[in-house]
Amino acid sequence: MDSIAVNSEAVASTFSRLSNPVWYVAYTCPRHEKRVAQQVVDRGMRSFLPIYRSIRRWKDRRKELELPLFPGYCFVQLAIEQRIDLLRVPGVIDLVTVQGKPAPISHTEMEALIRTDRVGGLQPHPYLKVGRKVRVQNGPMAGIEGIFVRRKDRVRIVISVTLIQRAVVLEMDESDVEIVD
Repeated sequence: MDSIAVNSEAVASTFSRLSNPVWYVAYTCPRHEKRVAQQVVDRGMRSFLPIYRSIRRWKDRRKELELPLFPGYCFVQLAIEQRIDLLRVPGVIDLVTVQGKPAPISHTEMEALIRTDRVGGLQPHPYLKVGRKVRVQNGPMAGIEGIFVRRKDRVRIVISVTLIQRAVVLEMDESDVEIVD
């Protein structure tokens, strides 16, 4: 699975001078997610934009497109002092906020997204609040929690990002998950 991300020495040296950098979600202009992710990297901040492939059909052709998993959002890791620098990036509208203050994304949710993106096979899914909660026992995603969904003969786990009310789905073996109480 492709994603746009960076982890360089320049970013590390910038972070060492600032307060503790955390992951936030930047709200972007429609269809500007890839451009925003690249410009954030160019300005010395860290970004993460999970991408999935989709085949679109028109009357005369078929084309494989790379689309953002969460349209309108880009994940950025920065110290809160860098907020103004982020807002100067063309295409960034604002950070996702709660009660008017930038809300960092949960460390566990962000870690789950990065780990599942590395494995690949993510697809967008409607956000779910109810369902049987499960934890992955085996493999590279061990420890990730999600909501168990069965579709025909396949087992899927929905991983939700509560801050932006979005979710992704990942196919798993039923034997690789355990029920969480």
